[in-house]
Amino acid sequence: MFDCGYKAQYMSGQREKFVRLDDLDSRLSSSSDTGLKKCGFNIDGLGRSGHANNTTSRSFKRGIRKGSEGLKSIGRSLGFGVSRVVFPEDLKVSEKKIFDPQDKFLLLCNKLFFISCILAVSVDPLFFYLPVINDLQKCLTIDRKLAVTATTLRTVIDAFYLIRMALQFRTAYIAPSSRVFGRGELVIDPAQIAKRYLQRYFIIDFLAVAPLPQIVVWRFLQSSNGSDVLATKQALFFVVLLQYIPRFLRVLPLTSEMKRTAGVFAETAWAGAAYYLLLYMLCSHIVGAFWYLVAVERNDTCWQNACKDIGSDCNKDFLYCGNQQMKGYNIWKGMRDSVLNEKCPADENDDNPPFDFGIFTQALSSGIVSSTKFFSKYLYCLWWGLQNLSTLGQGLQTSTYPGEVIFSIALAIFGLILFALLIGNMQTYLQSLTIRLEEMRIKRRDSEQWMHHRMLPQDLRERVRRYDQYKWLETRGVDEENLVQSLPKDLRRDIKRHLCLALVRRVPLFENMDERLLDAICERLKPCLFTERTYIVREGDPVDEMLFIIRGCLESVTTDGGRSGFFNRSLLKEGDFCGEELLTW
Repeated sequence: MFDCGYKAQYMSGQREKFVRLDDLDSRLSSSSDTGLKKCGFNIDGLGRSGHANNTTSRSFKRGIRKGSEGLKSIGRSLGFGVSRVVFPEDLKVSEKKIFDPQDKFLLLCNKLFFISCILAVSVDPLFFYLPVINDLQKCLTIDRKLAVTATTLRTVIDAFYLIRMALQFRTAYIAPSSRVFGRGELVIDPAQIAKRYLQRYFIIDFLAVAPLPQIVVWRFLQSSNGSDVLATKQALFFVVLLQYIPRFLRVLPLTSEMKRTAGVFAETAWAGAAYYLLLYMLCSHIVGAFWYLVAVERNDTCWQNACKDIGSDCNKDFLYCGNQQMKGYNIWKGMRDSVLNEKCPADENDDNPPFDFGIFTQALSSGIVSSTKFFSKYLYCLWWGLQNLSTLGQGLQTSTYPGEVIFSIALAIFGLILFALLIGNMQTYLQSLTIRLEEMRIKRRDSEQWMHHRMLPQDLRERVRRYDQYKWLETRGVDEENLVQSLPKDLRRDIKRHLCLALVRRVPLFENMDERLLDAICERLKPCLFTERTYIVREGDPVDEMLFIIRGCLESVTTDGGRSGFFNRSLLKEGDFCGEELLTW
């Protein structure tokens, strides 16, 4: 008969979850060796049984090793990892470079990518400022310098975001089936990671970084024909507006990933309030740029209507700069100033204008649509957006143009939502600053009511008030004992050792004591506060605790049981202790 020790060890090795093949090989090797030492035949005359078993185990190990190498080679050829689901600590020894979602480098990159997304949606409205009205020639053109700057900024920011798209193919994720308790198990299979990213967020990221506005602008800069101004203006309007949807949507999975990996999006209430203030200013920037572009669009519509009323003497291509060489332009040049000034005046004081510009009259009358000074133009539009978002568009006088009315309605709705978010987070931030103070005030009020109800004398009330005030100044409402007790045991032991070990070693009896006993003593030390002129223990009372002085001083006075002529007085300072009589009893 064989001894069954080898079989039991082998089965215990098989019961483990997610065992690597190399580990299995080594375990089988050690198991077989152990089993061979225990196993033997009970039949007499078979003295060479040990040699036969050694030969069998070596051949078995050799077969297992070859099989594992074959499986590894097949996995590499198919592009799969050796282990599809692992724990985070196993990821460091993986052959392929797969990032842990909670890796510090990846967390830093996510913050940088989030900033790049904010910058991206901030750069896109710059394309709305490209159309400019030339007042001298009464035509619409494109600001070339701003076009080059806007396309360069957007290209650089989108190129930086391409790094995140590449990292998404190499970032492990937690298997949904393992989220029962704790963090769960990571999937490090590159094929599974790529499949998950392609099915979820790749389309949004691809549409967000597609260089459509750059293509439109570069095409205009290369052709530079006057007939392309209208097409460029309309293309920028629709392309940038439609591409805003995926560029905003890609922020959502990024913020959710930051919350899932880091635990919180904003670590402090101040950071949350600053984020929503930045969001409010960003929306003001977007609204101001959109207001500028639609003002140019409304002015262009008025010019086209005036040109249509004239008839054959006016061609709509004359309204766009670069078409001065067209036939009949000289005739239009002689009448354009009088016709356009009569048909399309932008006067805020005119109650019955020929063309009602509505809320865009201010942009046309101020002259910002014809200014090439970007900084002054940008600040003016930013102020208009901030003002009307804050007032929910109450001062706007709209025309009957449907697009203008829809824009005003959306302005009022988004202004209300953003204002509520901003005020709510500002209130949260302010409350976080004063929450401890408010708790102290409530406790003090309850204490005053209790002392009044119990009719305590005035001296006791003053002592209670003095203690509460001293405790507030020292702790600021933080319960240190509960804070330390909520920490893990090893961390709590290390903190207690750091705070109390030096004090405990001052006691002569504790100098050469074992470290475990010192840790146990430190674990039982508790912080306490005493105000001035407080009697901690009186002569004749039993000593039931030791006191270690961390701050302040303690006066010890004794008369040796009231014996006449005996008086002993000592002063204990920081680092001293008393109550060592407990150790000698």
